[in-house]
Amino acid sequence: MSPWKDNEEIEIFREYLRIASVQPDIDYAPIVEFLKKQATNLGLPIEVYHPGSPSKPVIVITWVGQQPELPTIVLNSHMDVVPVYPEKWTHPPFAAEIDKEGRIFARGAQDMKCVATQYLAAIRALRKSGVTLKRTIHVIFVPDEEISGEMGMKALVKSPEFKKLNVGFCLDEGIASVNETFSLFYAERSLWHVHFIISGTAGHGSLLLKNTAGQKFHYILNKLMEFRKQEEDRLENDSSLTIGDVTTINLTIVKGGVQSNVVPPTMEAIFDMRLALNVDHDDFDRQLRTWCTEAGGEIEIQYEPREPKVEATKCDNSNPFWIAFGKATSELSLKIQPLVLPAGSDSTYIREIGIPALGFSPINNTPVLLHDHDEFLQADVYLKGIEIYNKIISAIANA
Repeated sequence: MSPWKDNEEIEIFREYLRIASVQPDIDYAPIVEFLKKQATNLGLPIEVYHPGSPSKPVIVITWVGQQPELPTIVLNSHMDVVPVYPEKWTHPPFAAEIDKEGRIFARGAQDMKCVATQYLAAIRALRKSGVTLKRTIHVIFVPDEEISGEMGMKALVKSPEFKKLNVGFCLDEGIASVNETFSLFYAERSLWHVHFIISGTAGHGSLLLKNTAGQKFHYILNKLMEFRKQEEDRLENDSSLTIGDVTTINLTIVKGGVQSNVVPPTMEAIFDMRLALNVDHDDFDRQLRTWCTEAGGEIEIQYEPREPKVEATKCDNSNPFWIAFGKATSELSLKIQPLVLPAGSDSTYIREIGIPALGFSPINNTPVLLHDHDEFLQADVYLKGIEIYNKIISAIANA
């Protein structure tokens, strides 16, 4: 018999994983009911808001602190998960099966339903032990992080409901680590999806026409790939850098043409760009537009999105929550590596309004499988994560 079979916290985690909240068409109602049940179990009040859309709920479970006038703590997680290719999985992706090694297989096992139920488990343990905390804690569950959070966290931070929460600090998701070190994310790169709408001479495919859209695209592509190579070289030649410290550029979509012997009047090329923290956004935009001019002109640039430059969370003694987090992890003898998150999360919307946020998932010695086939989390790692959050939540809520 599995040693984890009758573990209450493991079963709550698995129950959550079985709710297939898969983008793009999600019915969030089963999660709302699941979380209402969890709030009742904890003896805590729950609120459901709809800041972005009636079909996109934000759920807030609150534990009021001894000094509720102090800025509060948010423990954030998102409810949605990315699609799956079931035929690529060796376990059904929403069955939350657990094997003999204690690996729990399900979409969301790492990203990030684990974090959500670990928050609740840590709070359950703290309340059972009679712990009191200075600051109020809001455990927040948001929709649509996997599709940029427009109707989720982005809408929430602009709402009167969020303002009433009086948030002083946010803890959000991180990424698993393959070794004993835990990754801690204090900033994110800025996401730009850059659309080049390229106009040029059209005509018969048998001619050598001047200033075609293809020629202009070739020039821009070369410039961007040269820049990409420079960033590749920086990353490879400086061991102190990680992927989050450099700017990444990838061609993702090319559109154009109607027939193989017709030179098209327009082409569209779309690039995924993640700008490093040291990049001046205005300078970078000017450089892109200069290349368009050099390519021959008649090139329109559209951004969707063009994220602003967001200040990193301070990792020094000016940030009491950083001090509290460090003290807790030090007492647990955890090895922590502060990093810039290479992708994106809801933390960027929190930092954008001036609230410090850290991204942390208590998962180590585990392959990174977010968005991958056979995503899993080992039961013992999950349970250890609850103990880690127990310590961290106590520390930051008493900062």
